[in-house]
Amino acid sequence: MKAGRVVPSAGAVALVGVALWWRTHPSACPYSQRFWVEAPHPLITRARLRDALTPTRGERLLEVGPGTGYYTLPVAEWIGSDGELETLDLQGEMLDHTIRAARERGLENVTATQGDASALPYDADHFDGAFLVATLGEIPDQDLALRELARVIRPGGRLVVGELFGDPHWVRFGALRQRAERAGLRFERRVGGPLGYFGRFAAP
Repeated sequence: MKAGRVVPSAGAVALVGVALWWRTHPSACPYSQRFWVEAPHPLITRARLRDALTPTRGERLLEVGPGTGYYTLPVAEWIGSDGELETLDLQGEMLDHTIRAARERGLENVTATQGDASALPYDADHFDGAFLVATLGEIPDQDLALRELARVIRPGGRLVVGELFGDPHWVRFGALRQRAERAGLRFERRVGGPLGYFGRFAAP
């Protein structure tokens, strides 16, 4: 009986160790582990994203860290064929997957750029809004990334950040708000609770 209890304990310790390593070593979810981004997202649902982002037809939006398109595809549908959704990711495989999924659904308004959120390859005031879900904590310099997002969103536009408790790179709402306000973004509202939320901020 004692030996039987050792294995689960060792496994639990290993899992905690991996989680702590991830917390202190921000990095993107590798394409080989894409099942994490393809699974259902409790508390940070697509409906809640739509409530926070309030996308309208014809808008130009940016998504950082699209994964395999869990949020990308519905957002592209919400803004319509006259809208533009730009996706940016470090990993070309994720972008290829997302674009392929978009084309299979008949969506031609999604484009992809491989790049770093800390140095966005876009002009200032280029987008009506931007969003990133379970991505900010994967970026080593979150403050710089938020300043870059504030730069590329037009005055009066909005940034929506989604976070889910349990994600190894989860960002607490209080920490997010502090960082966003340091970047010049003004808090507007939160959709969801402390364990899963979308925070909406207005660009200066």
